[in-house]
Amino acid sequence: MPKNILFQLDVDPHPSSFDAVVAVDAGVDHLFQYGSVQADSVESLVHGAMFTRGGDDLKHSALFIGGNDVVQAEAIFRRVQKAFFGPVRVSVMLDASGCNTTAAAAVASASKHVTLDGCTAVVLGGTGPVGRRVAQMLARQNANVLLTSRSLNRAETACQEIGVHVRSGNLEAAAPEKEDDLKALLERADVIIASGAAGVELASRELILGLTKLRVAIDLNAVPPAGLGGVEAFDKSKPLHESQADGPVAYGPIGVGGLKMRTHKAAIAKLFTSNSLVLDADEIYDLTMEQMNR
Repeated sequence: MPKNILFQLDVDPHPSSFDAVVAVDAGVDHLFQYGSVQADSVESLVHGAMFTRGGDDLKHSALFIGGNDVVQAEAIFRRVQKAFFGPVRVSVMLDASGCNTTAAAAVASASKHVTLDGCTAVVLGGTGPVGRRVAQMLARQNANVLLTSRSLNRAETACQEIGVHVRSGNLEAAAPEKEDDLKALLERADVIIASGAAGVELASRELILGLTKLRVAIDLNAVPPAGLGGVEAFDKSKPLHESQADGPVAYGPIGVGGLKMRTHKAAIAKLFTSNSLVLDADEIYDLTMEQMNR
């Protein structure tokens, strides 16, 4: 039986040690790591993975695209797929900076408490790599998504680009400048997911606790202060109001981290079941739901 080989193509000078550990824990036999990978020079690496094996053995080689610059990683992801020759290909996964697995774990966690179909979800910091994927996954579940940014132009651009990939749901851009504008926006929300810059509070504890329609508040910022005031890093389905066991619940970044890690490992393992898998946002969300429902 051929050994399972994972080629870790990272845009950073030093390939992620986090992704390397997950790969090993997921059962990879050999991990080949490459740093500072550029889109215009990735073809030879891809061909090395493709042409060294044939037939059913191809499924025992796979590619993982990572790094902190998600835009650059996406360019590599696209270039990798262009390097394939019809059925002569290997499976490939994109999860730069955990963008897909983190977003999927957050949206899946929300689905435990709210029917996403038809709900209203506010994505704070929605123009970043994780926020965009959160919005895309919510829209795919037919949610009404309010995507926010400090720039209305960036928010509108993000909605347009997500709309190219998702025909369901409804995407609305917003850039609330005043506290009253933000309050009016959040009062519409069944779900709030904060995915803004590290260390920036996007909504205060007082504001969050005063929302009457809210069912789930998820903060993905692991650097203090929290993106959502009153949400702690380890919160996992924790009532926002101690006196309301059936009221809204909160998840912090570590609270969704367990599901994110299970999904990450499962996705790596799945790469070696076929030579033709492409694991991006939608595929990883579906896998996350499978993991959560087990």
